[in-house]
Amino acid sequence: QVQLVESGGGLVQPGGSLRLSCAASGFTFNRYAIGWFRQAPGKEREGVSCINSSDGYTVYADSVKGRFTMSRDTAKNTVYLQMNSLKPEDTAVYYCAAGSRLTMNKYAYEYWGQGTQVTVSS
Repeated sequence: QVQLVESGGGLVQPGGSLRLSCAASGFTFNRYAIGWFRQAPGKEREGVSCINSSDGYTVYADSVKGRFTMSRDTAKNTVYLQMNSLKPEDTAVYYCAAGSRLTMNKYAYEYWGQGTQVTVSS
């Protein structure tokens, strides 16, 4: 069955870095777009970035441009989110999701992981 498993979350100080991973299985990786989304307490789930698994084309939300970098390893069916210069407002549960088209619209994604907590605090 389809599985998306996130890892790499944790507690980091402002200005620090984390790298999230999303390991995918159960579907043809190169035929899907993979998105990273996040949800803070009391807020809507929002798109952070997304990538075409086939060619690596990537889109970022304005709030993370220049700080976050999304990449993929097609041999491992894994995508990564390198997060630098982290801010307290980046605190959220981060989810990866797979969908048939590249979009930041969460409703277009069919499969979701369980999420990983990222906390940015001193």
